[in-house]
Amino acid sequence: MSLASYIGCNKQIPVKDEYTEDLLFIGSCFADESNLQDVKNYQFTTSYVYEVSSNWGINISEYTHPETCAESKKKLIELCKIMDSYLEKGDFFELYSCWIGEEAYKRDGELTLQINNFDVDQIEIPEKTLVRFEK
Repeated sequence: MSLASYIGCNKQIPVKDEYTEDLLFIGSCFADESNLQDVKNYQFTTSYVYEVSSNWGINISEYTHPETCAESKKKLIELCKIMDSYLEKGDFFELYSCWIGEEAYKRDGELTLQINNFDVDQIEIPEKTLVRFEK
């Protein structure tokens, strides 16, 4: 199984059609259209949903392997930089990570953060947690 991360927002953003070695990119990796539709229907409040690809989803918790957790923190910072460039003041995006096939499962938690005002070392974002990043 694979851990996938998804973002939802209310505007279209460009996606990469091909795999890249970037730390993180917006485009397909593990998910198919039914996975995207399920996360949109069951988790997000937004019009558009995208997979955030990076060979493994964003998972920041005390139970995550330290190396994976450190990489997830870097991915989250990069994702916020990318999304900050697309969003206007007052906009938001949502982030959700889960195992492929569990997009419609009940979420375990919710969290709201300011896109440019959080300490990545002071937060936990385990799988099945919906995070809303506000600008």
